Amino acid sequence: MPFRLLISLGLLCALLPLHHGAPGPDGSAPDPAHYRERVKAMFYHAYDSYLENAFPFDELRPLTCDGHDTWGSFSLTLIDALDTLLILGNVSEFQRVVEVLQDNVDFDIDVNASVFETNIRVVGGLLSAHLLSKKAGVEVEAGWPCSGPLLRMAEEAARKLLPAFQTPTGMPYGTVNLLHGVNPGETPVTCTAGIGTFIVEFATLSSLTGDPVFEDVARVALMRLWESRSDIGLVGNHIDVLTGKWVAQDAGIGAGVDSYFEYLVKGAILLQDKKLMAMFLEYNKAIRNYTRFDDWYLWVQMYKGTVSMPVFQSLEAYWPGLQSLIGDIDNAMRTFLNYYTVWKQFGGLPEFYNIPQGYTVEKREGYPLRPELIESAMYLYRATGDPTLLELGRDAVESIEKISKVECGFATIKDLRDHKLDNRMESFFLAETVKYLYLLFDPTNFIHNNGSTFDTVITPYGECILGAGGYIFNTEAHPIDPAALHCCQRLKEEQWEVEDLMREFYSLKRNRSKFQKKTMSSGPWEPPTRPGILLSPENHDQARERKPAKQKVPLLSCPSQPFTSKLALLGQVFLDSS
Repeated sequence: MPFRLLISLGLLCALLPLHHGAPGPDGSAPDPAHYRERVKAMFYHAYDSYLENAFPFDELRPLTCDGHDTWGSFSLTLIDALDTLLILGNVSEFQRVVEVLQDNVDFDIDVNASVFETNIRVVGGLLSAHLLSKKAGVEVEAGWPCSGPLLRMAEEAARKLLPAFQTPTGMPYGTVNLLHGVNPGETPVTCTAGIGTFIVEFATLSSLTGDPVFEDVARVALMRLWESRSDIGLVGNHIDVLTGKWVAQDAGIGAGVDSYFEYLVKGAILLQDKKLMAMFLEYNKAIRNYTRFDDWYLWVQMYKGTVSMPVFQSLEAYWPGLQSLIGDIDNAMRTFLNYYTVWKQFGGLPEFYNIPQGYTVEKREGYPLRPELIESAMYLYRATGDPTLLELGRDAVESIEKISKVECGFATIKDLRDHKLDNRMESFFLAETVKYLYLLFDPTNFIHNNGSTFDTVITPYGECILGAGGYIFNTEAHPIDPAALHCCQRLKEEQWEVEDLMREFYSLKRNRSKFQKKTMSSGPWEPPTRPGILLSPENHDQARERKPAKQKVPLLSCPSQPFTSKLALLGQVFLDSS
């Protein structure tokens, strides 16, 4: 009770003005047209700086005006920024970048890559750009959207990730070597989000290519997490993918867990899957019962429900946007306003914020220009039209420009207390932060289409509708058109006949089947079939008879870090001793 009272009293004065749509600094509400142009200028300052100083590296280092590889070696910022270019209306640059990526990106490289990050940034970015190509004026090949160079690149990248799913539980390792597969010494401990954040991209990939393996593995991973929840309905932060035992037992909605919940909702919407939505709604009950206190969400012990850390993390700010997707607008707005008070206190969201003390947490004072609060503002503004949400957009533009803008882009804010900067501009700044800001101030953008306009596409499998709206953003803000998932469907027994007709009709020089791809060193991946491993009922008839070949993987040149060291670097797990 004292804790709840402290929160209520501490926020009462701060929250009251926000409910009435407080005016901007000059006494007027934010002008969307003005801030839309400001956001566009932010994008090009960052984007041009990357091209001039960092390409072909993954990311820009804005303080030293050079580049470095971070999550692989993919020219990651270029992939992440591609669909943002189209949303800003730059068709010609979109077309140029598509050509650049085809000529320069190679996934046959001896690099240890995050399975999670490669999926959401690379696979998601390429899929989104593929589906938007025709709208961007790219000359698409015969059979699009069921074929195309960006789709083939996305499929190649995703196949590089499949060896990570070869575990007794079907839950993936966190890291995979793109050339050799999983390092035999790789830690089996993966965060919950790193297991449950694949269904959007992988189901899209399966629908477009006709290969069910991607959706199969994503569904198995989701089911394993669902079956591993505690008796009170919560999941922890990190789990051992070999044994299924929870290693970090802190339950919450933030770092290490966040996009698992997000993908249950978005996967349900994308696939019209009632089971995924039912799973989320069950989690939502447990989250509200055990972690919510006065519209804040704390961290609790997953088996007991006792508070382990009364902190708010900046990554949790996606939650109001997610609530809006299930129609829980009132609760979403109350939580959003709590988070907005933190932004107004610091000019950004610190990575950790101690709620009872009302201040940052030591060594977690930074703000790497994350998008989550802006993302929620965009969703809620579409749902409510509340001008308070535009004010957050205004505050974000003003803060980011004042604090983090440097000669070569925008720098991570190392410490919100004194505004010291760090030499990094993460690719999500262009993929998410700028995109959500722009969409917040651009109500007529094609992304917001209400279905009044659409494109009719003729494919070898029939006619389908694209571009009618209802885009699903993956967790890296790459929009996926749900209608595209229905463009390439056909009965399994007709698959080979249709493929022959396509090849003959378009004179394509392809293999006997476009689904037969270059096998990897580990052989074809198969969903786990040991007792207790569940496939979704509709996929049981697609189970394979082949067994995966034994994998021979050389030791990586980079020594494996101890488990505790990795957690210290990621900052995603909270140990009892912390």
